[in-house]
Amino acid sequence: MSNVTMREMLEAGVHFGHQTRFWNPKMAHYIFGQRNKIHIINLEKTLPMCKDATSFLGKIASQKGKILFVGTKRAASKAVKEEADRCGMPFVNHRWLGGMLTNFRTVKASIRRLKELEAMAETGTYEKINKKEILNLKREQEKLDKTLGGIKDMGGLPDVIFVIDVGFENIAIKEAVKLGIPVVGVVDTNHSPNGVDYVIPANDDSMRAIKLYTRLAADAILDGKATIVAPKVDAEKPAKKDAKKAAPKADDAEKAPAKKAAKKAATKKAAE
Repeated sequence: MSNVTMREMLEAGVHFGHQTRFWNPKMAHYIFGQRNKIHIINLEKTLPMCKDATSFLGKIASQKGKILFVGTKRAASKAVKEEADRCGMPFVNHRWLGGMLTNFRTVKASIRRLKELEAMAETGTYEKINKKEILNLKREQEKLDKTLGGIKDMGGLPDVIFVIDVGFENIAIKEAVKLGIPVVGVVDTNHSPNGVDYVIPANDDSMRAIKLYTRLAADAILDGKATIVAPKVDAEKPAKKDAKKAAPKADDAEKAPAKKAAKKAATKKAAE
């Protein structure tokens, strides 16, 4: 994992919380103080908690687990997609559909439909239908791609979800908690850390800060994936088997002239 420093966090504005009048008392433990009616987050707590969270993501990735990146608000959308793509993980960055986890069977049917439409576009099936139908199909594809494009290759439920802004993505967290899926989340001073297994107390509004969190998560995942050992193919075993098979044939070849000679001798004796 690429090591993050407190200076990097300060430069990204990770320490800026919300206005003091909107604070959540459950976040009091992570607040350093206030300045101009804005809560200041204690980075001495954030830094080790961020490292713990990203280490956990790396561990899951090293076990070939799937980590779903979730960040649907405007400030998070771009960074979530870019970093999830970079580390080869699924993501939701447009809108969280209710039941995306708890009703995954229905979601899978919509994913199949999206893949059908993509296949139609690639194979040139659109050329055989009229323009109005093509337009409707393209609109349907765009709509499905916005909401499901990031999870179309997920295959099944994720092993972990990584959430930017737990308040904005509260439905996703409720679904994950219901299914027992661990949650890693960025929690600002105006939200509750309830339901989050790995809390990162930090600013969830700054685009620069969000880019930092998603980059650290992606780096940890890539490091975890790099530790996966590919299964070794034992090339010697087939070679030994082939040698054993070949050996009897060689013996037979040696025995053949001896057999012929013995046969000739027996025939000669009989003739005498």
